[in-house]
Amino acid sequence: MVLTPRDVERFEASRSRLGALAYRLLGSASEAEDVVQETFLRWQAADADRIDVPEAWLTKVLTNLCLNQLTSARARRETYVGQWLPEPLLDGDPMLGPADTAEQRESVSYAVLALLERLAPKERAVYVLREAFGYPYREIAGVLGITEAAGQQLFHRAKKHLAEGRVRSEVDAAAARRVVEEFLAAATSGRTEPLVRLLTDDAVAIGDGGGKVPARTKAFEGALAVATFLRGLFKPGKGKRALVGGSPGIWATTANGGPALVAAVDGRIVGVLCLEITADGIAAFRSQANPDKLVRASRRWAAGDHGEPLLHAF
Repeated sequence: MVLTPRDVERFEASRSRLGALAYRLLGSASEAEDVVQETFLRWQAADADRIDVPEAWLTKVLTNLCLNQLTSARARRETYVGQWLPEPLLDGDPMLGPADTAEQRESVSYAVLALLERLAPKERAVYVLREAFGYPYREIAGVLGITEAAGQQLFHRAKKHLAEGRVRSEVDAAAARRVVEEFLAAATSGRTEPLVRLLTDDAVAIGDGGGKVPARTKAFEGALAVATFLRGLFKPGKGKRALVGGSPGIWATTANGGPALVAAVDGRIVGVLCLEITADGIAAFRSQANPDKLVRASRRWAAGDHGEPLLHAF
């Protein structure tokens, strides 16, 4: 069917929300964009005049497309080279979606997006619809074709699974910035001890290179192991410069609502390091270096003015 300008306008009014929902469900901005476009094609093929509540219809179509995508993604990720981490989004990206409440901000944090991979597809969908977008169980049941009771059960199960792997951070932005700066100073000191003092005893470091950039296939665990790895990561070397095409500048920024470091060469991001900071120290480092997952962040980065870097690595 040919859409009228009003039909297009009705879809565009939901586009931003649909993109934010798809990103939380899939952990990939590029896949989220594809699913939003497919939802538009379904809208185009439907008889829009017979759809009483476009927002509900679009949400149902998009969510179920994401569920299908998650099912196939699980099989693909079994053959993924190394650790799989979500695609990071920089501060201000509209795909980050609503951030009015603590629950909404946490639902898109890099740590929670990584943990969401542990959930079954429907658990993930219920959690995102409820926690990030505040959908009542009645509407969630309609979207997923389940009962309200089943939706409540899936939500509580999801919350329990996430709580088991989540260390909540209660550190404000100013304190987080200070920790990031202390971390950079310690990481470039060439010594392990200053780094160890900044970390929690059970700190972890996980990297995603997607088989395109060298990254360890298993996480580093424990303060000493993580500190040793990070000291080596920031150690100068010609091979590292050749790998990324130069000496990257390092900036402190915000990704997915949390403290992060961006490494960029000539306006192109070559790595994003997300830090999970708690009152007891830095609990986790999650680094994304797969170039396929840095395209959107690089576009946003190149369009802005970020001043001088805190340092040049390598």
